[in-house]
Amino acid sequence: MNAPRSLIVTESGPDLVPTKPDFEGTGDTLIRVSHSSVNYKDAMALEGSVGIIRTYPTVAGIDAVGEVLESDSLTPGTLVTVNGWGIGERRHGGYTQSMRIDASRLTPVPSPFDAWTAAAIGTAGYTAALAVAAYEKTRPDQGDLPVLVTGATGGVGSVTVQLLASRGHTVAALTGRPDEYGDYLRDLGATEIIDRAEFEHPGKPLQKIRFAGALDAIGGAPLANVLASVRWGGTVTACGRAAGNEIPTTVMPFILRNVHLVGVNSVDAPREYREEAWQLLAESLDVDKLSAYTQTIDLEGVEAVGRGLLAGTGHGRTVVEVM
Repeated sequence: MNAPRSLIVTESGPDLVPTKPDFEGTGDTLIRVSHSSVNYKDAMALEGSVGIIRTYPTVAGIDAVGEVLESDSLTPGTLVTVNGWGIGERRHGGYTQSMRIDASRLTPVPSPFDAWTAAAIGTAGYTAALAVAAYEKTRPDQGDLPVLVTGATGGVGSVTVQLLASRGHTVAALTGRPDEYGDYLRDLGATEIIDRAEFEHPGKPLQKIRFAGALDAIGGAPLANVLASVRWGGTVTACGRAAGNEIPTTVMPFILRNVHLVGVNSVDAPREYREEAWQLLAESLDVDKLSAYTQTIDLEGVEAVGRGLLAGTGHGRTVVEVM
């Protein structure tokens, strides 16, 4: 039997190494990690993007799913997930076989989901649920306009499209590959497919109203154009920066159309936000659809998947079997 291995990031890059006890980290609860996933931030960490990994070496992986082994407050055998909270960034992450972390950082996995499904959801799906919850709290009536989802073929976008459609929203999906993935997005529930090329360059501060609101996962110029195209009183949530950190916009959408821009931070979200998001997933996520756009790999395959995400050639979700 092969010895356990962990995927770490060093100053010279990622490396698959024998697992060490100190890779567990510290905390009042020990979990046996069985699954993780590959998110855009994981891909950035493996590439060495500045500001993701804070110290070297660090075990990568911003998700960890597994069973409780030891805890003062949780029953052993409880299936839990860790999403964010600095794992894989400020401390060792989920690409290893066991983790010590405080119980307050753990979310019990809702009963409809098993370990593989919880990992398939991962930070991407949990972030999507946070965004949908935030949107539904502030949006006006949709009327006859669709809600736009940007980065729709990515992990966050794919789950967002599916959740919105299942909750009765009319969904438009923005993608850089409309011919290649149009049918995929329609299967998830989108009724309109829009080419990202229409949104890639800064446009007028106010544009023709096309959307009731939007859930943005890419930032940059596309987000500015989205803000300029949302109806009076509409809400736009923002959770990503694949298209850039800067938003080349003005105050016009906000002061003339009363548009709301709502940030979504999945890493440090309080427990009540996390529980709400996972309950929303339990209510509205079609697991069969999720499974159809999720692949499963081992630790050796993580780097290649990450490169695909950064190159824009990947889509959907990837589960990592850690054990």
